[in-house]
Amino acid sequence: MSTFGNASLNAARRTRELETLTAVDVLVIGGGVTGAGVALDAAARGLSVALVEKHDLAFGTSRWSSKLVHGGLRYLASGHVGIAYESAVERGILMKTTAPHLVHPVPQIAPWLPQAKFAQAALLRSAFLGGDVLRTFARTSDDYLPHSRRVSSAELLRYAPTLRPEGMRGGFLTWDGQLYDDARLVVAIARTAAQYGARILTHVAATEVTGHGAVLVDQLTGGRLSVDARIVINATGIWADQVASGIKLRPSRGTHLVLPQSVFGGLSAVLTVPVPGELRRVVMAIPAPDDRVYVGLTDEDAPGPVSDVPQATDAEIDFLLDTISAAVQEPVTRADLIGTYAGLRPLLDTGRHSGTADISRRHAVITSDDGVVTIVGGKLTTYRRMAEDVLDTALDQSDVDVLRRCETHRIPLVGAADRVHLAAVRAPARFVQRYGVEAPQVIDGPPELRQPIAPGLRTTYAELRFAIRHEGALTEDDVLDRRTRIGLSAADRELALPAVREAFAAV
Repeated sequence: MSTFGNASLNAARRTRELETLTAVDVLVIGGGVTGAGVALDAAARGLSVALVEKHDLAFGTSRWSSKLVHGGLRYLASGHVGIAYESAVERGILMKTTAPHLVHPVPQIAPWLPQAKFAQAALLRSAFLGGDVLRTFARTSDDYLPHSRRVSSAELLRYAPTLRPEGMRGGFLTWDGQLYDDARLVVAIARTAAQYGARILTHVAATEVTGHGAVLVDQLTGGRLSVDARIVINATGIWADQVASGIKLRPSRGTHLVLPQSVFGGLSAVLTVPVPGELRRVVMAIPAPDDRVYVGLTDEDAPGPVSDVPQATDAEIDFLLDTISAAVQEPVTRADLIGTYAGLRPLLDTGRHSGTADISRRHAVITSDDGVVTIVGGKLTTYRRMAEDVLDTALDQSDVDVLRRCETHRIPLVGAADRVHLAAVRAPARFVQRYGVEAPQVIDGPPELRQPIAPGLRTTYAELRFAIRHEGALTEDDVLDRRTRIGLSAADRELALPAVREAFAAV
């Protein structure tokens, strides 16, 4: 192993742990944020754990979010106070304890635009004020997230220079949490689980799943093995109904556009724009790393076969472009697009005929007749609580003795430290935001490792090396699409591909 110790995930460790796997206390199927959270929770309680994922960590919905760790304002506006409070609590845990290096405060502005109705402005202001109350009850101090306030048009324009000033009547400012990247959060959780002894086995499919184990198929070699488990947890998200019986999902597609910062003139806050004619729906422009802005999101029924990589529809792209263009001076067009991405939310089908936007985001734990315990619904911010709930349910239904209750609310993920220690890390800010206190070790080596891998890209050779040696990247796509987000741009992917191949050859 390396200086990163038991947190290192790589091909050699995967081979060794897969070859010696026969039986575990807990088998987790699915390597998204919730599955990784379950693996960490179970391992931290002293249980033997294996997590298997057919593709890669964060392959599914977990990498297609808005990258916001939010306090549930949307749920507050629709009257779901319990979900909003749970979100606010979990946001505080992420920001202060588990992932301060990956989650930072971000200002959120809501301009009162000429086309916005009074009811929309009033509802947003009420939601922001309600968020202040939840923040107080969740014990998140103003040092992390200041309270909301009314702001002038001039102040709004400092945050969003491209806003159309004509007829703007000021607006509102609040603060929320933002992830540096959602896929990086999943990798950090999985590596922390590995540090506690969990086997993290990507590119391994689970077949013939029952409540007592499964047959595992290595997707890289074709090898098969049977594993016995005292508890089997299905955390496959949008594919949950393909693993366990008695599950009926109603997928909802959320689509985002990827745009250059230059289109927005240096956007430094989340820009919230009400959708004309809809009281509770907004479109957001979200500043992102590497000079990008994400614009989203949609909430559309997505019936039919589940795609491994969902695609944005033309109608959704036009809707997002039209809505955000109404708020800025120069219309945003398809010519400005770097790329798009879409994810499917695993919403539990309640039998209602309303739109997916009206279906509750509260998670559900369901035990099938054969004993498989499934977790569906929920949202990225509350992954830790979801993992705790499904594991508690599974333990209550089993004969597995465990001495410790859930401790993940106090376990820092790999790389985490408080803000004072992070500020003192001797490494460029970009690396600290990605790797936290591990940053100096990531960039340790010859100066050429810190050089960008291609003109116009910020990713360095050191990051590619780290992804392969310590973050479990086994394929080119793992590096391009999850460990880095280069793959969001088809043009950038082509530029980066030779360096990624070179990195695999070298390692």
